[in-house]
Amino acid sequence: MGNTAELNYFGRDLEAMSFARNYHEWIADEFAPYFGGEVAEVGAGSGDFTEFILERGGKRVSCFEPSKNMYPILEERHRDRDEVETIQNYFGEQLEENRERFDSAVYVNVLEHVERDREEVGIAHQALKPGGHLAILVPALEWLYSEFDSQLGHFRRYRKDSLASLLENRGFEIQEAKYFDMAGIMPWYLMMVMFNKTLNSGNVSAYDKLVIPITRFLEGKWAPAIGKNLLVVGRKVN
Repeated sequence: MGNTAELNYFGRDLEAMSFARNYHEWIADEFAPYFGGEVAEVGAGSGDFTEFILERGGKRVSCFEPSKNMYPILEERHRDRDEVETIQNYFGEQLEENRERFDSAVYVNVLEHVERDREEVGIAHQALKPGGHLAILVPALEWLYSEFDSQLGHFRRYRKDSLASLLENRGFEIQEAKYFDMAGIMPWYLMMVMFNKTLNSGNVSAYDKLVIPITRFLEGKWAPAIGKNLLVVGRKVN
């Protein structure tokens, strides 16, 4: 997310994803056991996911959002809420005043936008209290990387072993590491990889209403071997 053009494009992606309520509820429910009292939401966008954090145990959320087009929406949305703090900046730029402040740090579809992801995980480690949790959701599987990923400013898609190893090497003990949304692999491959399509509110909403509830039920019974996304949670141990 280096320049204004990239940040604005990322904002349009977030706008389409705002129609994916079932998807976000699923992610939030997976992360809920790890939401402490003081939560850092990194790359908060327009603040959609902030609501889910507050509904699931987060007492106070500090929303970090550098995007020039998304931050005003975030700020306006939570202007009158004492339990939400909005910051127009990168997380690392605020590290000095936030060392060992947070119980949880949450990155939902954000880490893939960070070129130096190892450094970013290190920043999160320094900002967390001892025993605090880092909760991450990212795009998975390198072979699903598409022109659309590139346009969004994604530097990579992840494998489970490589992301878990990254966290372990930065002082985290893995609590969860699993693939997520197996059903999304084929639609993404066909639309994004083969035919170079983009997200829009219509196809996001349809997938969210028709597919996600079934996928969530099935993955609650049987953990998928692969998935379109990857969910990893680490606990700060040193």
